[in-house]
Amino acid sequence: MESTIQVKQLCKSYNGLSAVQDVSFSVCRGEVFGLLGANGAGKSTTLECILGTKKADSGAISILGMHSKKDRKKLFDRVGVQFQEANYQDKMTVIELCEATKSLYKQTADETALLKQFGLIDKVKSPVSELSGGQKQRLFIVLALIPNPEVVFLDELTTGLDAKARRDVWKCLSALKSQGMTIILTSHFMDEVEALCDRITILRRGKSVFSGTVKEAIAASPFEKFEDAYLWYTEEEEDDR
Repeated sequence: MESTIQVKQLCKSYNGLSAVQDVSFSVCRGEVFGLLGANGAGKSTTLECILGTKKADSGAISILGMHSKKDRKKLFDRVGVQFQEANYQDKMTVIELCEATKSLYKQTADETALLKQFGLIDKVKSPVSELSGGQKQRLFIVLALIPNPEVVFLDELTTGLDAKARRDVWKCLSALKSQGMTIILTSHFMDEVEALCDRITILRRGKSVFSGTVKEAIAASPFEKFEDAYLWYTEEEEDDR
């Protein structure tokens, strides 16, 4: 299958402390790929290096066949990004925020169609501050899709949402996958990972400790449930693996 993202032997340190060490993986076109690990495992640093917002110390990274750092301007219109720490002016209405985002790109998707697709068309004139948690998260997906990207990065998208809101977001992501979108996500919810991800990489202390499918992760562990297997892979204390 065609690779959309290639990461080879990525290393990044801060003040002499290693944050990411020799991490390698690839993401295929039309795939939902999960980058997993405990807090501080190196997920955010890995994503930032992939996106070119931080410079890797060593290693090779490409997105859509381009260099993530040197070709950032070219990639800007082809990659959508949503981060957990996204901050927007609450007094702005939904449609104002969409239009402001749209102005940043040369060619864009139809924001009205996206708002309909994600069940927000009746909220176009509502201030962002009046949206529920689930509605805000769906809006963040819409904003990430406005540039009509080939690849979308989603960071902890369902954190803080109730069960129904999380399921609604899952449906949105499944619809994107069915349209051939490549999605890279981080999540601390293992049921979410099982429901959405075709393949995963698990990080521990900045190193990759597993790459493959959820079923393969379970099979290579002493456990039958993925959540138990995940905790085994990410355990901070040394074990006998």
